[in-house]
Amino acid sequence: MPKHERWKIILILVVLFASLWAVYPPSEKIKLGLDLKGGVHILLQAKGTPENPISSDTIERLIAVLRNRIDQYGVAEPVIQREGNDRVVVELPGLDDPESAIELIGKTAMLEFRPVIDATPRLPRKPERQNYGSDEEYETAIKRWEEYERQALAMEKKLWKHVEENPSLSVLKGEDGEVYLLGAASITGQHLLDAKVAFDNLGRPVVTLKFNKEGTHLFDELTARNIGRQVAIVLDGVVISAPVVQERISGGEAQISGRFTTDEAQRLAIMLRAGALPVTVEILETRSIGPTLGTDSIKSGIKAGLIGAILVFLFMFIYYSRMGLVADLALVMTIILVLAGLASFRATLTMPGIAGIILTLGMAVDGNILIYERIKEELRSGKTVMAAIDAGFRKAFVTIIDANLTTLFAAAFLFYYGTGPVRGFAVTLSIGIFASLFCAVFVTKVLLRLFVGRRKSSVLPATKERL
Repeated sequence: MPKHERWKIILILVVLFASLWAVYPPSEKIKLGLDLKGGVHILLQAKGTPENPISSDTIERLIAVLRNRIDQYGVAEPVIQREGNDRVVVELPGLDDPESAIELIGKTAMLEFRPVIDATPRLPRKPERQNYGSDEEYETAIKRWEEYERQALAMEKKLWKHVEENPSLSVLKGEDGEVYLLGAASITGQHLLDAKVAFDNLGRPVVTLKFNKEGTHLFDELTARNIGRQVAIVLDGVVISAPVVQERISGGEAQISGRFTTDEAQRLAIMLRAGALPVTVEILETRSIGPTLGTDSIKSGIKAGLIGAILVFLFMFIYYSRMGLVADLALVMTIILVLAGLASFRATLTMPGIAGIILTLGMAVDGNILIYERIKEELRSGKTVMAAIDAGFRKAFVTIIDANLTTLFAAAFLFYYGTGPVRGFAVTLSIGIFASLFCAVFVTKVLLRLFVGRRKSSVLPATKERL
């Protein structure tokens, strides 16, 4: 074997083994898309206001906050991308609880600490007939409850009058129906350094807060001014807790308690750590894809891919005999390179992506056919086998490059303007173009020269063209 051929063989083997290493084990290295793995697809629309209109920067900040929240939630390989001017697509593979995802993504998580100026009394639960022995007792309880309701409404009207007189005050409702008159917010979520889930002395989940330097100073002043009075903890415009300050708190830490489950406390902590959404969002569409459907899609995709590959391999072998085997070896390496490319670039494989792999096989075969037919023409003109191989590859090269470049341009447009699975198809097709070019133009030529060089016959297999 000539020295200039030896380094080519070594290069092919290095690329092959590096690709196998990059893709093994495929279950861990190849990311599966939503249509293959199952999960949740959510389409969001940003809602602007005259004071805070939707802009490109707003959407980028929205995506950054969403990504921060989802990364902390632990979803593997989420897809978060812009769609149009004011929409964002979120795909969460492997997640089977759309409600928790919607709560995590859709809430703004605006946290405020406000002093309580006044509040309506907590309205007791409306009486139910089955809890009373007679109609008279039930009617008496109803009248008493209605009187409480009238007093609460009258108190609420007084609170609103205070707001009219002093616009710096606010009236907000609590989770249990109380209405609070609150002072201006002195501490917000921007003063948070950390938020974690903990448990109180009764084992109930709570969210512990740690403030930054400025927040520590402000919280110290807030608690010092309100000893013996309530301070409301406001989340997204709702008072979730209004504890009485027992003493001045100088350590820069606080605690949010409420009727939380552990999961709810965890989601609240994540939203507080990640920050508030820059704008409100509306959920336009939610689709949940079960893992069973994803498994069925994988089986169907693999079956379709295997059938397509087998048909291509059989065609090349039947039409070109042993030369077809050389092309088939190059095709196998093309598939390995595509999978290695997906693993290396951490691209997501989707059902359209599998279609892209099958299309790549067709393009690779097309390149081999162009080369083989050109070699046959060169043999008819009287060239030797080696000269015909060199001339065939050289003259077919321009045509192959031209065909692949036009396909690459189409894939680039699909990636730029497409979303979700369409972009997955474009990525897979682009990687396949480079893999098929390398294998058709370089690998096939080296293997063909090596195969012919070892034969004593002056006939190139399957061409039937003698020297």
